[in-house]
Amino acid sequence: MSAFIHISKNASLAGTVANLPASKSISNRVLILNALGGNQSELSNLSEANDTKLMKQLVNSTDQVLDVEDAGTTMRFLTAYLAISNQQKILTGTERMKLRPIGILVEALRKLGANIKYLEKEGFPPLEIHGFGDQQTNRLSIRGDVSSQYISALMMIAPVLPEGLTLTLEGKVGSRPYIEMTASLMRKFGASVTVHEAVIEIAHQAYKPCRYTVEADWSAASYWFAFSALATNAEIILPNIAMRSLQGDRVIVDMMEQLGVKAEPRGNTLLLTKKDFHPEFSWDFTHCPDLAQTVAVVCAAKGIKGTFTGLESLRIKETDRINALHQELEKIGAQLIETGSDWKLIPTQKLPDTFPSFNTYLDHRMAMAFAPLACLADISIENPLVVKKSYPGFWNDLKKIGFKVFENEAH
Repeated sequence: MSAFIHISKNASLAGTVANLPASKSISNRVLILNALGGNQSELSNLSEANDTKLMKQLVNSTDQVLDVEDAGTTMRFLTAYLAISNQQKILTGTERMKLRPIGILVEALRKLGANIKYLEKEGFPPLEIHGFGDQQTNRLSIRGDVSSQYISALMMIAPVLPEGLTLTLEGKVGSRPYIEMTASLMRKFGASVTVHEAVIEIAHQAYKPCRYTVEADWSAASYWFAFSALATNAEIILPNIAMRSLQGDRVIVDMMEQLGVKAEPRGNTLLLTKKDFHPEFSWDFTHCPDLAQTVAVVCAAKGIKGTFTGLESLRIKETDRINALHQELEKIGAQLIETGSDWKLIPTQKLPDTFPSFNTYLDHRMAMAFAPLACLADISIENPLVVKKSYPGFWNDLKKIGFKVFENEAH
């Protein structure tokens, strides 16, 4: 038995997105930075996403076993934080979390002096953390093409290390905006960070208390760009959103400019309306992988040919997102084809008269990326509760923007 959400077609959208969440990426980082600084800071507008609620609950927990559920950021940041703060804990998560690699981060922490053991499969959670001995080195090299969260986790603990840390990034560096975000937030908390092209230098120093208000989440905002792109008429207002942002996913503005959405700043809000779109689209998602699903669905449904690069990291997310996209896009007659180092998006020639239900693969971004197809037809999406991971109010916001939404359970 699984739950489904049904959304009735609506091609004319207007209103304010009331529940647009605060940035999950920023929230999770400031919670770690605050903890490293002795919990003296005043944090406002933290994300209501499940990942952030878990981080807030677990970062200062006295429990012996900490369950991060499916929160990858929480797992990686806590692994580094618990080690450097000399705690003895077991970190575990869902069955999918136990399939997500963490070996590169654990190996780096071990080289620094952490005592971490694998409880099941080598290189994967769950982990048993036995604190931190003397610092063994103040220089590390780490691959730049793996999760930027490994790099951010090491950066944030660096000031607390007795000798600081010089981190060298090897090869191609992915998701660089997230590394820059981490450095910028560390500076807000009083740390000096130097980021060169491939070298990050952080001296031993103390974090300082600060007041910090978290801005709205650009990853969450991206779905409203997609609704605007697929609707016949759209006037959607996004509140509390900063065009000058720490978040790399702000590039959704530039992408959707090509895909038929005009974004007009009005004070601290953004008005989304319709405009002409280009017949072909090309983008490197290396630094913004969380936008790929949203953009792929828009291209597929609007008949826009796409060339995507930088999707490699999607294979190790909440699900194998490349495979999930391939499977679900086929349901509307589109294809995502891997051709060497890039992926070709072949859009649908003719949308089906009735849409099948879409699977989420227990991935919040699959649910929200395919929801905008409700501008074109009645649709059903399985396991709608997955959105709580990053955007708990998503389905309520659909109703406020003009959609009829109802849930049921199918046997």
